[in-house]
Amino acid sequence: MVGKLPDTIRGGHWGKTLQGFHLYQYHHQHVTQPLLLEQVRDLGIDISGGQLSQLLTQGLDTFHAEKDGLLRVGLSFSGYIHTDDTGARHNGKTGYCTHIGNERFAWFESTESKSRINFLELLGKAVEERYSLDVGALEYMAKQKLPKALLAQLEASPLRCWDKAADFEAWLDSQQVKGNRHRRIMTEGALMGGLLQQGIPTDMAVISDDAGQFNVFDHALCWIHAERLVSRLIPVNDQQKQAVNGVRDAIWTVHADLKAYKQHPDPAQAETIRACFDAMCNTKTDYATLNPILKRLRQNRHELPQVLDRPELPLHNNLSERDIRDYVKKRKISGSTRSDNGRQCRDTLASLKKTCRKHGISFWKYLLDRLSAAGQVQPMADIIRAAACG
Repeated sequence: MVGKLPDTIRGGHWGKTLQGFHLYQYHHQHVTQPLLLEQVRDLGIDISGGQLSQLLTQGLDTFHAEKDGLLRVGLSFSGYIHTDDTGARHNGKTGYCTHIGNERFAWFESTESKSRINFLELLGKAVEERYSLDVGALEYMAKQKLPKALLAQLEASPLRCWDKAADFEAWLDSQQVKGNRHRRIMTEGALMGGLLQQGIPTDMAVISDDAGQFNVFDHALCWIHAERLVSRLIPVNDQQKQAVNGVRDAIWTVHADLKAYKQHPDPAQAETIRACFDAMCNTKTDYATLNPILKRLRQNRHELPQVLDRPELPLHNNLSERDIRDYVKKRKISGSTRSDNGRQCRDTLASLKKTCRKHGISFWKYLLDRLSAAGQVQPMADIIRAAACG
């Protein structure tokens, strides 16, 4: 006799609830694959390590598609994003995982690079890959001090677009652009132009810890990371200790003023706060190691007191730090990824789990809903859209 198995049974053996249990234990509870295999065998389930690996990495196209839409809708309804990156070795090679998100969504993507080009390419996943030499691109290149001769050459040429990196690289070769720095700046500018052309606003704020690869669009910095530069100093005498404590007190005083300003913006108060910030940065101490840090803070005169122009922005990057900490925990417990499917699944499930948490959705219920195609949990994109409009 032959009977048809229910649709919820996968591969002739495994139900959706069991697969959901595996995904939940591995990605939410951080149970390693060997321990998970031992656990389900103790429960009386006869399953091999290879079959368990397949349940964790294959047949998850629904999740990947939903994760791909997170960044698109997240950027569409956001005036600012938090970002950070961490190490993520893959297949025995050094790699990095970048987090992009805010209070409504979290999105992770692992790559081999942590450059500014890589970050712009990641933002480009929200739209389409495009390289464009338009006004926005030229303004970026000028800001990055591309030689005037090259800028004049670009301004004289007609506006052009490329849909593939290889085509843009070939165009650079045809223009005899050989210097690595010049090619990098022009590639960054063209990616920036492509993003602006497809609707990414120029005033979108990117909040980071002052890592150079994130310094694009309207960049804002984290005050906690700024203060950490001073608190990490180790003074060797009372005079140096007094200088460090004085600067730290000044930093937190300005921070408190900015925090109060966020609650009740007052243009007249803004100038006073800026003056206090400038006075702090222009302080000359007898501690030679402290003075360059104050100079660095002065160079960030636009990024640190950004809330004076945009009170809606956070004063720190704690959200990104918290979101990416879960990824770091997973990396420390389970180590690096080896297969491309494994890396993609780790990024996808981390993104969806964090986004569920931000909206008070049970990750367990979400997994079962998607695996069974019940459709009782709304698509993440719709949830983010409703939260932004509500």
